Amino acid sequence: MELLAALRDAAHRLERVGVPTPGVDAEILLSNLLGVTRGAMLADAQTGKTLDSSGQDEWERLVSRREAREPLQHITGTAAFMDFEVMVGNGVFVPRPETQALVEAAITHAQSIAVGDSGLHIADLCSGSGVVALSLARAVPHAHVVAVEASDQAMPYLTRNVNDLAPDVEVVQAPVEELDRAPGRFDMILANPPYVPVSEVPNEPEVAHFDPPMALFGGEDGLDTVREIVGYALATLRPGGYLAIEHSNLQGPALRELLQGAGFFGVETEEDFVGRERFTRGFRP
Repeated sequence: MELLAALRDAAHRLERVGVPTPGVDAEILLSNLLGVTRGAMLADAQTGKTLDSSGQDEWERLVSRREAREPLQHITGTAAFMDFEVMVGNGVFVPRPETQALVEAAITHAQSIAVGDSGLHIADLCSGSGVVALSLARAVPHAHVVAVEASDQAMPYLTRNVNDLAPDVEVVQAPVEELDRAPGRFDMILANPPYVPVSEVPNEPEVAHFDPPMALFGGEDGLDTVREIVGYALATLRPGGYLAIEHSNLQGPALRELLQGAGFFGVETEEDFVGRERFTRGFRP
């Protein structure tokens, strides 16, 4: 089978089942199969190169998985974020581009604040694959970053990604409610917690059937873990410390009310790159 024919067939199959970017996904799958860049794969395709019989069998397996709406990142085993890639798979939340808005604002804040004798201390709660903690550690090398995750399934991915990309990050396995609450421990706390109400079923099959429920659902109103995080931040942030929590585009008012009710000042909801309210931040009194 010629590579061009393989791409056309796969794109048609993926389009038929509603994959949002069928052509791009087909190209990524084929370049992953061949172990080359997309550019190199496309160049090979234009010269009439083919897949041998074993390659065709593996190609069919990959396309069938994506046709079943398994996340592309689960199939390739990696997800891009900022300027790096992390290992992902079954049992860990696939990082979304929208989270970059929270991360970039946090990096800007971290680089702008004075550092005391004990250095800059940052916590990433509900860390998942670790992209928030890794981004901060790579961009702010003088910071001590702690990545906290409760899930047994997510921990191997978090540990591997930290070891590969930012080995100085401290990894802690615990739910937020069981963390040590030493006063003034952190200058900044960030979180992309589960925030989907349990009554809501995500529209995308990739989310509904493959993202771990523990990383998605946050109780009746979606804010159970968020409340735990706000309480933890009150206990452990230094006065004036920075808290930022990601949420859905409909939860901004609830987050502002929650932070303001807890006494946080300078509370504002920020938008992601497509103009949707995405995270709310404030400063500990």
